[in-house]
Amino acid sequence: MSASYKIIDHEDFADTFSDIHAFALDVLVGLCEPRKSLPSKYFYDTKGSELFTAITELPEYYLTGCEREILETKGDEIAGFVQGEAFNLVELGAGDGRKTKVLLKYLLDNGYDFRYVPLDISEAAIDGLVGTLRTEFPNLEVRGLVSDYHDGLKWLNNRYKEKTFAMLLGSSVGNFGPAEARKFLRNVWSALDEGDNMLVGFDLKKDIELLLWAYNDRQGVTREFNLNILKRINRELGGQFDIENFRHYGTYDVLSGAMESYLVSLVHQSVLIKEIGRSFDFAPWEPIHTEYSYKYLIEDIESLASQTGFVVEKHLFDSKRFFADSIWRVHKPGSDS
Repeated sequence: MSASYKIIDHEDFADTFSDIHAFALDVLVGLCEPRKSLPSKYFYDTKGSELFTAITELPEYYLTGCEREILETKGDEIAGFVQGEAFNLVELGAGDGRKTKVLLKYLLDNGYDFRYVPLDISEAAIDGLVGTLRTEFPNLEVRGLVSDYHDGLKWLNNRYKEKTFAMLLGSSVGNFGPAEARKFLRNVWSALDEGDNMLVGFDLKKDIELLLWAYNDRQGVTREFNLNILKRINRELGGQFDIENFRHYGTYDVLSGAMESYLVSLVHQSVLIKEIGRSFDFAPWEPIHTEYSYKYLIEDIESLASQTGFVVEKHLFDSKRFFADSIWRVHKPGSDS
């Protein structure tokens, strides 16, 4: 399959992006496993992105507010790592950019020379973000990129040669299992140059009740967010899921240190997905795994950086120390830098 990306910027560049076949293949593979699963990246169609935005505004979902506090109060410390040189501020999984705008304003107000490159799998999110930034920050150079992380990083590596300051905000890295996180971060490392920096957000381990409420909110928005992946299969792949026959279930695994999300079949059922051309059987109370959200200790963060080629420069915390934005530097043995 060809590289999948679409560039959205002030000149409205465009290229090809992924079609429905990758979605169908991932659904087929996941639902054929003995322990059924669906990749969490498919949460984020237009509706899913809207629902996730609503989740970030819930009182139970502390993560967004904690990280916003870091960006609002630690902008000078973040900017210190790119002082005096042109750079690309590359955000992986940009979403609607609400938190990032705090940092963008700081950098613009203080005369930093940079280009902002938001990258997200949702074209609607990038369209909306680039349009909003044109209005709010008319002097900001933006190159919005619609892509998954891997194709986007390959494109960025070939396109831009200035120093890169990459950001993975929120708890996105926590959606990967330990081995996947190492692979992903090593892939990022390989796309960056010696001396480049990366800011990575980590949700820290804390009271389990706080975690459970954050993923099982009283209003049921997280429930709708998780069920939307079945609705998306119905919309895009001709699925025949009866949404009322599934429930969202979020739990914390004390051994792995991860919140885990599932969609649980409430009845015995067989579901046809026309685009795939077959039906899938579900037993009563059989789960479909949809998401991991790993939580970290500081020593976990430092170990992960070391294992993937980075050197930890600084940890930034919110006032409650619920969350950390960790700033790393790329180290490549043998480099002249």
